[in-house]
Amino acid sequence: MPHFEVSPGIRLAYTVDDFTDPWLPAPTVLLLHGLAESGEAFRAFVPALARQARVVRLDLRGYGESTPMPADHEWRFDRLIADVVALFGHLGLARAHVVGGKIGGTIAMALAARHPALVDRLAVLGGPASLTNMSGRTPAWRAQIAAEGVPAWVAASNAGRMGTRMPEAALAWWTQMMGRTAASTLEGFLRMVPSVDVTAEVGRIRAPTLVVTTTGSGLGSVAEVRAWQERIAGSRLVVMENDSYHVAASDPDATAALVKDFLFD
Repeated sequence: MPHFEVSPGIRLAYTVDDFTDPWLPAPTVLLLHGLAESGEAFRAFVPALARQARVVRLDLRGYGESTPMPADHEWRFDRLIADVVALFGHLGLARAHVVGGKIGGTIAMALAARHPALVDRLAVLGGPASLTNMSGRTPAWRAQIAAEGVPAWVAASNAGRMGTRMPEAALAWWTQMMGRTAASTLEGFLRMVPSVDVTAEVGRIRAPTLVVTTTGSGLGSVAEVRAWQERIAGSRLVVMENDSYHVAASDPDATAALVKDFLFD
């Protein structure tokens, strides 16, 4: 898996899947995952997108095959945006479509607001504009991770994340994948999460935007999502019937098809 260095001792991993016709120009789609995941979170999206675009899946700082972060790492949301901008530079990308799930969607919105020249089209899949309401959850999550480990925390919190319709085998796969995240990465990241709020920035997004949420998302009601989505000029909101908040995981094929139609219509 290729890596690049964003600062001394910190390397970010990414994968590239490209099944486009090599003699034709093709866009790039950048996929940004959520908390305790990696680019593997978007594996179901690759078959849907890679015939028409070069698909890049980044492992965010601390996650997947990127360098794990120590517990005392000083996480800053701005730094996560800068890491994505650095990936554009590393790959020599002038522009790309950007798709984010959960906090990856929040990162994608901030990128589009702050660096509009980089983002062609934007898709936000279950990503909230504000995570300040997580302040009541993250201390208990950090305590459970410290006491029982990451896999136990993932398994205990999956009901809200994935909803009640996900098959047991799929839940087991997600628990295993997410459970590989270093506890030290999550300790610092979860301290940062409740400070993340891009609500004041979404009105600056100029890229055509698709927002996908569910009827029972624990990260915000449909009305709350619509309140900030409507501030993005010309954006479209799709509400899927489910009680998950990780719609890219709970409804991967339907969500990937929505994204494909939106990006390549």
